[in-house]
Amino acid sequence: MPHWHLKLMEDAKESLNWFCCSKEPIRGNDSDCQIDSETTTGKRWSLELPEFFRENFLEGDQRWVTTAGSALHLLQSVYGSFSKVYGIGRCAKMVYESWRELMEEGEQRTRQPEFAKVFLIDRDVDFVTPLCSQVVYEGLVDDIFRIKCGSVEFGPDVTSTDKSIKVMLNSQDKVFDEIRNEHFSNVFGFLSQKAKNLQTAYDKRRGMDIQDKHCNKRLSNNKNSFLIINIRTCFVLPLDIGASESMMKKKAKQDFQELLKTEHSLLEGFEIRECITYIEEHINRQVSMIDSLRLLCLLSITENGLLSKDYKSLKAQYLQSYGIEHLLTFANLRQLGLLEEQQAGETLTVMESKVGKLVTDKTVGKLTDAFSSLAKKSNFRALSKRLALVPKSGEEYDLRVPRDMAYVFSGAYIPLSCKLIEQVMERDGWTGLEEVARMLNRQEFAVTEARNKTDAQRIVLVMFLGGCTYSEISNVFCVFINTYSIKQMEYMVNIKLSI
Repeated sequence: MPHWHLKLMEDAKESLNWFCCSKEPIRGNDSDCQIDSETTTGKRWSLELPEFFRENFLEGDQRWVTTAGSALHLLQSVYGSFSKVYGIGRCAKMVYESWRELMEEGEQRTRQPEFAKVFLIDRDVDFVTPLCSQVVYEGLVDDIFRIKCGSVEFGPDVTSTDKSIKVMLNSQDKVFDEIRNEHFSNVFGFLSQKAKNLQTAYDKRRGMDIQDKHCNKRLSNNKNSFLIINIRTCFVLPLDIGASESMMKKKAKQDFQELLKTEHSLLEGFEIRECITYIEEHINRQVSMIDSLRLLCLLSITENGLLSKDYKSLKAQYLQSYGIEHLLTFANLRQLGLLEEQQAGETLTVMESKVGKLVTDKTVGKLTDAFSSLAKKSNFRALSKRLALVPKSGEEYDLRVPRDMAYVFSGAYIPLSCKLIEQVMERDGWTGLEEVARMLNRQEFAVTEARNKTDAQRIVLVMFLGGCTYSEISNVFCVFINTYSIKQMEYMVNIKLSI
């Protein structure tokens, strides 16, 4: 049986590096996988295992745990040992243990560690965030065109030709790098201004008096870099503009603003009956099979399950619109705890009272039977209140100048996953978050692996097990860096084992 290992897929001077899983047998030594820290600063890697989520969280197949553990082991061999490891979730704990076993079996090397902390998080800790529509530019590109291994293929509707073009999305594309984390409402104006500036620069260059020898000599020194920058910009800028126009047309056809309004109402817990009516219309009009399922799951998680009559009605309408074969889909979603029917006499108030009793009982050392029965319940309302995930309504939110992590969802919601990372890093552990951990009903841990002689290393590595969204990546890079610590989150590993 061939060994699984991480293979660095890197182009010349490529700044966005992706780790892809390969079945090739391991050859050579550590020099084969050396990573230049200067080219990876602030970037992300991915194992590109889309089957991980289904096999691990739905089918209970844990074979990919060792793969993720091996990924950590490889990073440690390149960057040095990790000083502290935090995690939450059953899979995160198993990955940590798998990595520790590899550590004990392998040769120990002494070198100055570059990663100060590692945070491991299971995808099922926060299902709400991936169910919300993405509104940052890179997230929308992924939703509509699908980003695979750092590249995207734009079709004729974007290229305005009869051919498709595959484009690498990385920091070499200066235009994309500037807009990738921006709210989509700010992007089109930026691209239009960029096009005008490029045209002005081109016209100015054409009008220059190149007769002057001195001018010619000066121009020749910067000619190559000028041409490279502008040729690349001239190539990708029309694609960015075309992609933006295509996304706007598709979202307008789906009544995107009304969809966002419904999502925000579900997150806030307001006008739930109106939300259900909208979901019914969305299903019956067959606007989008996936979006309809997302709305159903978001409704279920935020309300801790659907009332029996609502569940049966919405399920029947969905099967009538999209086919009886989706009975299996509903069964799988129910098994994951994404789409559930409330049991008789079990309401949100009853569920929250059970949790409240448990978290106030300081003598509880283990999960009780009553608490274990809540394993599939999200307790989203209680968590949202405890962590202030939903900003106060009525406040104006300037998306051009984000003031907190809610900007990735138009100021309506702070991703639970990112909030947990922020809180754990600020507290240097789970102290003070015991109530939150009990509400999540997931195993949390914090381990000190090594003590650094210096606190100079402030790089944090975050591993999502089961996939993460580009909204979460934008949150960690663009907001968390500025609000918590300028260099606290320079690195992030996106183990993109997507849903």
